[in-house]
Amino acid sequence: MARHIASKWLCALALAAPVMGAHAEFSDNEVRIGLISDMSSAYRFVGRGAHIAAEMAIEDFGGTVRGKPIRLYARNHELKAEVALKHAEELHKQYNVDAFLEMVGTNVAVPLQKYARENNILALHSGTASSILTGKECSPIGVHWTYDTYALAAGTAAAIMKQGGDSWYFITADYAFGKTLQADAAAVVKRMGGTIVGTAMHPFKGKDFMAQVAQAYNSGAKVIALANAGDDAIVAIRHGYELGMLRDPEKSVAGLLVSETVVRDVGLYVSNGLKLTTAWYWDYDDQTREWNARFRKRSGITGSMFTAGVYSVVLHYLKAMEAANSDDPKTVIAKMRELPVNDMFARNGKLRIDGRMVHDMYLAEVKKASDSKVEGDYFKILSVIPGEQAFRPLEESECPYVKEARNT
Repeated sequence: MARHIASKWLCALALAAPVMGAHAEFSDNEVRIGLISDMSSAYRFVGRGAHIAAEMAIEDFGGTVRGKPIRLYARNHELKAEVALKHAEELHKQYNVDAFLEMVGTNVAVPLQKYARENNILALHSGTASSILTGKECSPIGVHWTYDTYALAAGTAAAIMKQGGDSWYFITADYAFGKTLQADAAAVVKRMGGTIVGTAMHPFKGKDFMAQVAQAYNSGAKVIALANAGDDAIVAIRHGYELGMLRDPEKSVAGLLVSETVVRDVGLYVSNGLKLTTAWYWDYDDQTREWNARFRKRSGITGSMFTAGVYSVVLHYLKAMEAANSDDPKTVIAKMRELPVNDMFARNGKLRIDGRMVHDMYLAEVKKASDSKVEGDYFKILSVIPGEQAFRPLEESECPYVKEARNT
């Protein structure tokens, strides 16, 4: 079924797209990428590392595409949609960028994807989690690269359900991302026969939600799931530790989006035993360790799935442009789908027609402090989740143009 949908969509795309021959050209004789990310708010750890990772990808590629220089413009959206759109308009009208990059934060990513689609700009999402970017808010020239809420939920929820954690209570950030993360995890729990005991919503970028954590802990649920990220996850984990929740053998605490930076900031002593799903880990194999050593030497910090994902998507984008001999978004994204993704982030990854890049994910557990050997040695990888299992099947996609192909 998935191949049938893909073939019909690609045929339609081929008919609609302009024919690009040997004389294809690059606009402005340059490749221009506009990195729009959070560098000062709740997800600042994503944006600051993204800038460095993107520079590394450009340098590793050689700094040019078919002799055309590559320029990177970085902007701080402060996790505010209105600020992000102002940057998007500036980068589009003043610099005529070919692609928007990174765009962490669902509240920012969705309007930026719409702006990019309306103005024929490729959208390269990496840090944003919400699966709606390849669902109801998908774009024919949009890419969602690193991970999404469905993959995070499917990995963590399925693993804990198999271990007997069949009753869940959610502590959820009260905005689109948190609600989507909860919905994706809850769907897995229900499908596997579990129950949702309740939900405690907390304000986005809140400073104190001890009441919500206590409500979850006292609910009787076996699993307390944190449907939040960044600073919100840090607050929730600290509250949970203070209440003894993380040391309770009768409870499992699941972080639905917990990064290395969150663990670093709360410490291994507080967060050990927390289960999570990640798209990448620096100490997985020789390739990841080699790249991380270079990134760490340059940045002073350990790489994460956010930085590795930015590096990977930029490198693949540049490879596709060179192969296509064009910076036309429709032509380039078609080539991105055609080329396999093989780098230190993903092995044999594949970009689908809905914009989702499918690759393996990893179930992990936060180590005890006594088991951590070096700085950044935070996770124990428990298992590999094949990409076909980790991400939402194409047959279930809510992407409008995929649904149309499916129904014809």
